Amino acid sequence: MQPDAGASTSSSTDLDQLMRRYQQADSAAAAALVELLSPKLYRFFASQMGSRADADDMLQDVWLRIHRVRHTHRPGEPLLPWVYAIARRVRVDNYRKRRRISLREMAVDVLPEAPQRNDETSDLPSFEELVAALPESQSAVLTMLKVNGLSIEEVARATSSTAGAVKQKAHRGYERLRKLLERAPTEQPARRGVAS
Repeated sequence: MQPDAGASTSSSTDLDQLMRRYQQADSAAAAALVELLSPKLYRFFASQMGSRADADDMLQDVWLRIHRVRHTHRPGEPLLPWVYAIARRVRVDNYRKRRRISLREMAVDVLPEAPQRNDETSDLPSFEELVAALPESQSAVLTMLKVNGLSIEEVARATSSTAGAVKQKAHRGYERLRKLLERAPTEQPARRGVAS
């Protein structure tokens, strides 16, 4: 007998009863639900992914999510729409994750060469000189964001301000830096706190 043969003969009320028992911490009911629904969920994932590994990962993820939110299923409500709503969410999250990764990764045939050191001095001011030309609050925000790699939320916590205030300071700092870089290379940037 195939594993999903039981799922096709299981009635909705049987599944609902298993879910009710699962919500009451019955491990046998949980195992029965996994056995009955996993083949259908696997096909749901594999039909879109084409990759067995991705389908397996998503199947595991959906059962973890179901376990975490099993208390939200209302007895008397149909189980399958609730399960498939979670499965759909897992599939969307997986797609978005793979998309983010594919956008950041670039396939290359040959690794780029390291840039050659230019011993000639640049006409552009150094980063420290540019940042020194900014007001203290903008300088601190830009340094935390770009040099230290903190997120906007982390900078907001570190500076005891809101994320919106951090974004505003960063934007104003970028604008000021842009103006400083557009000036003639022989001009020195304004000193800290002096308006442009």
